[in-house]
Amino acid sequence: MSDQTLIYEKLLQVDEALQRINRRFAQISTPDDFLDTEHGQDLLDAISMMLIAIGENLKWLDRATNGELFEPYPQVNWRGAKGVRDVLAHRYFDIDAEEIFTVCQKQLPALLNAIQSMIKTYQD
Repeated sequence: MSDQTLIYEKLLQVDEALQRINRRFAQISTPDDFLDTEHGQDLLDAISMMLIAIGENLKWLDRATNGELFEPYPQVNWRGAKGVRDVLAHRYFDIDAEEIFTVCQKQLPALLNAIQSMIKTYQD
């Protein structure tokens, strides 16, 4: 598998994870929705796991492209997108529902748009 093919595959994985988050987050109206029921807690866990996976792939992509892949997309907080993985993975029992809510609501749309744009670039 070439590096370009692997980069494309990693981008597709991030896109799929973002789609899963969007589907799960559609059921959440407030941060309390994550905490009020077991179903909400399960959604918080599932979304957090996808954020960990996304962060891991973003770190890999950044290393594999020497930081150049993300440069054309300054509207995305790439450092934060990669860093959320570390916070969640190392402090899993301290997940802040409000923070996850804010990430899903305000930061993921720009990330999704950037990832889909990158995918189109690799398809051409």
